[in-house]
Amino acid sequence: MALQVIGAGLGRTGTLSLKLALEHLGFGPCHHMSEVIANVRQQLPYWLDVVAGHPDWDGAFAGYAAAVDYPGAYFWRDLAAHYPEAKIILTLRDPESWFKSVSETIFSPGHTAMFAGTPLGPFMDGTVLKDFGDRIGDQAFMIDYFNRWNEGVRSSIPPERLLLFQSRDGWVPLCAFLGVPVPDAPYPRVNSRDEMQALREDRAPPAGPEDLEAMGRGYLAAAKASAFGTEGATT
Repeated sequence: MALQVIGAGLGRTGTLSLKLALEHLGFGPCHHMSEVIANVRQQLPYWLDVVAGHPDWDGAFAGYAAAVDYPGAYFWRDLAAHYPEAKIILTLRDPESWFKSVSETIFSPGHTAMFAGTPLGPFMDGTVLKDFGDRIGDQAFMIDYFNRWNEGVRSSIPPERLLLFQSRDGWVPLCAFLGVPVPDAPYPRVNSRDEMQALREDRAPPAGPEDLEAMGRGYLAAAKASAFGTEGATT
């Protein structure tokens, strides 16, 4: 299965909501960082090869119809070239709001430390955290990075292949871009900053691959249930 949709937006721009939305529209399964965690023993070898400069994109995304969020978004240029028929979605949000969100969630010291001693540590260092170094808390640097990232996507992808999208836009522009009907359900809005902080506070650091996978699968199930009710948690 070749990817049909590629998300080029950075983490904390509504990517988990978009994952669930794409799956609801039939573009699933949709790859996302949570999928790497939930299937770490199967996924991690592919991504360590990517970090080492030997990507097997078809292997990494085997069985997936779409990909959003890290780690795929970090390699959007490679994926856009490898899957030339795929449509590209750039998820956006206010830059200052984005910085506040990442600083309190995925780039916070507590969150990065949670993975540092796990098998995911080298992968995170080689993808999600690679560009930041000791400037991950520097607001001016990070906002400039965010803006340059988005402009790089805008300037590289032809307009007919690209959708600029915010979660508040809802189903209509997304469905029009993908050529599918608008569903009779609210657009999903999940993975808030408070939800992520509560997850970290309530959970002990994962001790091994089994714990990582249990954490990822539990979080995905909760997100689907939040988005679409009990039925969504089983799809």
